[in-house]
Order: sequence, then C-alpha cells, then structure tokens
Amino acid sequence: MFDLTQNLVITVLWVVFGVVKIWAFVDCVRRPAQAFPAVGRVSKLLWLLLTGIAMLTGLIPGLTLGIIGIAGIVVALVYLFDVRVRIAEITS
Repeated sequence: MFDLTQNLVITVLWVVFGVVKIWAFVDCVRRPAQAFPAVGRVSKLLWLLLTGIAMLTGLIPGLTLGIIGIAGIVVALVYLFDVRVRIAEITS
C-alpha cells in the first residue's frame, strides 16, 4: 500500500514539474529577445539554455526529485515568476 502511494506521489510530481518546465521553455521561446536586457536580466539565449536543460531534466522520471531535477524546477519557477512577469509588464 505504501509503495503504491509513494509511486503515485512521485508520478504526480513528475507530471507537474514536467508541465511547469515545458511551460517555462515555451514561454521563453515566445518572448522577444530585446525584452530580456530591457528588464535587467541576462540574454534570451541564456534563459533558453537554462529552461531547455530544465525541460530535458523534466522528461526523465528518475531525475525529478534528484538535485538536477530540483535545480531545473527552481530555474523554471524563477523564470515564470520573475523574468516572465517583468517582460509581460513592458510588452503589454
């Protein structure tokens, strides 16, 4: 019973983290490159690289709760809740 619950929680986390990482990458692709320096952040290329690597770590279930997977979700969340919000403010 405990194994089933544990596997279910890990699977749900893998799906949720994967969706967040994919969302961050796709959103980063859609934003204009000149907006990144305008909000005082590093270049779009670096954010594409960071969110792309984060997305790739989200596709491998074994990395979801490892240090690389956690670092990937942190990168995606920083992009979504900091960089994306600032870019949306100046482009809207």
